[in-house]
Amino acid sequence: MRKALLPAVFVVLIALFLLPAHSSAQIAVGVSVHIGPPILPVYAQPPCPAEGYIWTPGYWGWREEGYYWVPGVWVAPPRVGVLWTPGYWGFGDGVYLWHAGYWGPHVGFYGGINYGFGYGGVGFWGGRWEGERFNYNTAVVNVNTTVIHNTYVDRTVINNTTVVNNHYSFNGQGGVTARPRPEEISAEHENHFQPTSNQLSHENTAREDKNQWASVNHGRPGNAAMDRVDGRRYNQQGRIANGISSGQLTAGETKHLEGREAGLNKEIHNDRAANGGTLTPQERSQVNRQQNNLSKSIYNDKHNANTATYGNNEVGARRNMQQQRIANGVASGQMSPSEAAKAENHEQNINRHIAADRAANGGKLTPQEKQNINQRQNNASRQIYNEKHNEKTAPK
Repeated sequence: MRKALLPAVFVVLIALFLLPAHSSAQIAVGVSVHIGPPILPVYAQPPCPAEGYIWTPGYWGWREEGYYWVPGVWVAPPRVGVLWTPGYWGFGDGVYLWHAGYWGPHVGFYGGINYGFGYGGVGFWGGRWEGERFNYNTAVVNVNTTVIHNTYVDRTVINNTTVVNNHYSFNGQGGVTARPRPEEISAEHENHFQPTSNQLSHENTAREDKNQWASVNHGRPGNAAMDRVDGRRYNQQGRIANGISSGQLTAGETKHLEGREAGLNKEIHNDRAANGGTLTPQERSQVNRQQNNLSKSIYNDKHNANTATYGNNEVGARRNMQQQRIANGVASGQMSPSEAAKAENHEQNINRHIAADRAANGGKLTPQEKQNINQRQNNASRQIYNEKHNEKTAPK
């Protein structure tokens, strides 16, 4: 990457000078004076958690230790009728400057960066305001239409609905070379609103999480996207799903983790019910500690010596397929933690049965044992299907 030529204080002064005069957006002074940001990571967009929420794409922030990834997230806008203009890094005169994002009636210039999910480099095509309701374009954003009905489909705007790994994360020489269009310049001079307190809290949380630091994750953050600012449970489920799919988590480990997640979800539900739908500060602190412990357990289980390897035989292929279906159900929210724990318990029992049969027969399975296992896998398959199609989704 390019070396910066100017001292940090002078860089900040330049950044302040270049911000639009009428903008009241939060001014980010975290400027890299040494290297440019990593490329944008590949990630899937979680479903919109509530009507009226607007997607804000992920980006690389800066702290003294280097870049850190702020996950893309659905957020409630500060008022009806405003849209989000993402922030972006710009390279010029030997330095990288951060241009802060803001809310406004129109989407301004965000460096031509293809953040995906409606932010293809120019404007925003993921939805539009119609009166006091926000309508979602399901061609480019992930919305559960059985829950949110104010949607439409416009496929003509599709460029990429998923960020791809060859997209640059900065504007300027060596990156995206787009320049502001007249309508984007006009939008920059409209009345703007700074990021909400939830957005600032979201960024600060990412800043303090070492797993989000590029120096730790090498440009592949563990939490790339969230369904909402307080959506740690969604993140945990995504990490578990990845572990199931890759074989880093065995059926037994997954059952244990999902059981803990289900217990925590029940605790949160009961606490909210007892407090008019909210959590007290003490309850939030307790939940955060429990999620921290669960996060450590997920990491440890994914990095221990245990892996789920099923082999290339017919039985192994069938078990691998079942695990992939469970992983997909967990990732999409079609399977709740308790349902996933139940399914993995079933799989763990089948695995034990197979291991016992192989041990009794010199490492092989008899035709009758294969038939019995196939029947049990049929039952497991029906269980997975029923739990993924029972019209419930994992709580957020």
